[in-house]
Amino acid sequence: MKFYNINNPSERVSLKQAVLRSLSGSSGLYLPEQIPVLPHSFFRNLRSQDLKETAFAVSEVMLGDDIPAETLEGIIDQTFTFPIPLKQLKQNLYVLELFHGPTLAFKDVGARFMSGLFSWLVKGEDKEVTILTATSGDTGSAVASAFFGKSGIKVVILYPSGKVSEIQEKQLTTMGGNITALEVNGDFDDCQRLVKMAFVDDDLNSGLNLTSANSINFARLFPQSIYYFHAMAQLPGKMEPVAISVPSGNFGNLTAGLIAKKMGLPVDKFIASCNSNHAVTDYLSSGIYVPSKTIKTISNAMDVGNPNNFPRIAELYNKDHNDVTKDLTGYWYNDDETRSGMVELFERLGYLSDPHGAVAFLGLSEYMKRNDCTGIFIETAHPAKFLEEVESSTGVKVPVPEPLLKLKELKKQAVKIESSFSDFKEILIRRTR
Repeated sequence: MKFYNINNPSERVSLKQAVLRSLSGSSGLYLPEQIPVLPHSFFRNLRSQDLKETAFAVSEVMLGDDIPAETLEGIIDQTFTFPIPLKQLKQNLYVLELFHGPTLAFKDVGARFMSGLFSWLVKGEDKEVTILTATSGDTGSAVASAFFGKSGIKVVILYPSGKVSEIQEKQLTTMGGNITALEVNGDFDDCQRLVKMAFVDDDLNSGLNLTSANSINFARLFPQSIYYFHAMAQLPGKMEPVAISVPSGNFGNLTAGLIAKKMGLPVDKFIASCNSNHAVTDYLSSGIYVPSKTIKTISNAMDVGNPNNFPRIAELYNKDHNDVTKDLTGYWYNDDETRSGMVELFERLGYLSDPHGAVAFLGLSEYMKRNDCTGIFIETAHPAKFLEEVESSTGVKVPVPEPLLKLKELKKQAVKIESSFSDFKEILIRRTR
């Protein structure tokens, strides 16, 4: 499988180059030159397969020409050590829980898969790899957990000061070792801008072997396709048509779902459920994409004014707005509506969600008012990661899992920096040499 730069389609690279570069010199994202379609036999047998069997079948079709089968099996074994259950809340309404991994958020899947793939790709290399990643919340903790202690790999995580939850900050700043956390005086878009500038800086690229571990890297994004197939496998009987609502910020999770649909996933419609950062939902309504300044909300992992993966979505549909909207629709909700969503989920359906899951539920509910379907919404993080907000909104005491309780005893280790590239560049060189 070759991968191409969506800003310069004539540029073709290998899987290793796409993963270790992460982003082309022209700041173009990589996509496979074709999306493979799974055979009919896969879908006939889907309900009889467990999660790891499904993961191997999907990954082998996408990556099998580049990774030995035994290596791919090992990566899958280290990734899927936790369940991804689909729970029924009422007739035709389900929630897919993605928070049962080590950092209690959906990004554990992509980060752990990517960690295994990186370790295989850099084996035997004589130069350390430096991973740069910007986070609006859960990416940083998942990446820190997945790559901690990995030989030949250093990780630098940029996060916006005061704009992630206390628990998220503790998760990404308390490891030390090969993990460096940079607390940026700015918002997520500032963090993302610094990372992108590093990838096109000649001095940094000549001295450091840079790559990324957020969803600009195809190796972080693609594994998230797997759990959409696993969700369908857990539906009882013939439930079509099916709609899936995805809480969306940087749009990696949703892009992974659309890739799954291109591979044959029998989903009628995906729903982009957003908070007050709604550039993509505006595009879906108008056909015009206008990025905006990030707005801080209680669903902070979705606080992205200019989503990295929107160009990938446009590319998957040849930049044709009509084609995009055949598969994708979208809605957005402010903080008060998000709080009401958490209350409704608990009081009417007995389900305690985090703010991101509540946004996804609201989007699905709105779609199902107009469309007869089976609906699945994605719950991306354990409610305890947003403890104060969930408890104050619902009046319910949230049980805190043991891994989060232990964080209270750990000391934050972060370097505070301004959002200027010169400051970032100086610290990056000093910390990685």
